[in-house]
Amino acid sequence: MKPLTRPARRAILVVHATASAGWLGLTLGLLALALTAYTTESAVMIEAACRSMKVFTDWLVLPVALLTLASGLVLSLGTKWGLARYRWVCTKLWLTLATTTATALALRPGVTRAADTVAAGGVLADPLDLVMGPAVSLSTYVFMTVISVLKPWGLTRRGRRLRAPATSPKALDERSLSRTA
Repeated sequence: MKPLTRPARRAILVVHATASAGWLGLTLGLLALALTAYTTESAVMIEAACRSMKVFTDWLVLPVALLTLASGLVLSLGTKWGLARYRWVCTKLWLTLATTTATALALRPGVTRAADTVAAGGVLADPLDLVMGPAVSLSTYVFMTVISVLKPWGLTRRGRRLRAPATSPKALDERSLSRTA
């Protein structure tokens, strides 16, 4: 993929940062609702919390997660960071894929079961299950935010291979010869 122009890169960066912050915020909201369902004795509050969580997971979390993933892919492929050049980018990619998959395959079905159970007048088997998904997700998103800011760990093997030709003595001689002619 050819490099993004500055306006395109900035626009996609705004989309990515906004979607990522939205994903983190939605997860914080899910955690607050799950903690409410876990700590309250009121059946009405538990039902309201579970129904609210269902709205978040059905309509918001997965689309925001996919937007975060897509904008991150475009940014990595269209900028100097690359998709597999830096360890922090690879880490964010794999964590985003893992949390998006966990959202689709575990969080959404679990919230749907809980909402259906309390709507039918049942009692949640283990309300702590509702808390664990958002708690783990929130921790993961905060970690991804930290590595986005700090950019630790340096280049991958692929990144070192791609950088090596540009800094090898032969490449330096060829560049200096082409400029002096």
